Amino acid sequence: MASTEFVDPYLDLETGLLRNKVGARTQVALDDAEGDLSFARLMQLSDRPLKATGDLEELRAIHGHLFQDVYEWAGQVRTVDVRKNVEGAEFFLPVSMIGRAAGYAAEELRADNGLRGFERDRFIERLAYHYDQFNYVHPFREGNGRTQRVFWNRVARDAGWQLDWRGVHGSTNDQACRAASEQRDFGPLREMFSRIVAPAVAPAERDGAWRAAERARLSFPTPATWATQQRPGGPSSGPQARGTYGAGTGYGTGTQGVER
Repeated sequence: MASTEFVDPYLDLETGLLRNKVGARTQVALDDAEGDLSFARLMQLSDRPLKATGDLEELRAIHGHLFQDVYEWAGQVRTVDVRKNVEGAEFFLPVSMIGRAAGYAAEELRADNGLRGFERDRFIERLAYHYDQFNYVHPFREGNGRTQRVFWNRVARDAGWQLDWRGVHGSTNDQACRAASEQRDFGPLREMFSRIVAPAVAPAERDGAWRAAERARLSFPTPATWATQQRPGGPSSGPQARGTYGAGTGYGTGTQGVER
């Protein structure tokens, strides 16, 4: 009888690591290479920004640029369902709904005029909401957080604000995202953003020193958590679509895999 055990297509079965282009055979080596190479690509984006479309295509372009030296699938939407490796954590959006949900999230962001024209408190409130919407989509197998930082930094800058991510630890972000996604409690996200939102520097004043500071503000920490494969079970154990994305709709669960 053929085995029904799931095999994650993103993993190298010999090493247990994500298949990579750098020949890394330990997690430390992969983390180091990924961090160094994605940061080098980030430097390029600060001088040559990508087209700002405010949608999945912009996220794909950012991800593809940041991780092109590390993963063959850089910029490609994931083909497995994933969640964080935290007890009780829910799955992110099912693969089959990524396109639809990402389109909906982009439409909502456009309806808010890309967060332009808001005073600080309102900007933080709406940023927390939209951040949760895009984060739940979680379109990539790995690198979602770093991609989102670049994306939201661009959105904030275009709206007259800047984000200093140096004050956000990975675990703080994870906990705030879980509260918003699973409990619809946006308080932790608003609190997180209230600590890192400041008025943006005027374009005419963005010199070399500003660009250096901007790169530091985007700091890429090591991910605080890993994601895990879902255990087999009945319908209640499968990945669920929440709220607006899935109420009253059917969807395929896709393949359940891993993400760190």
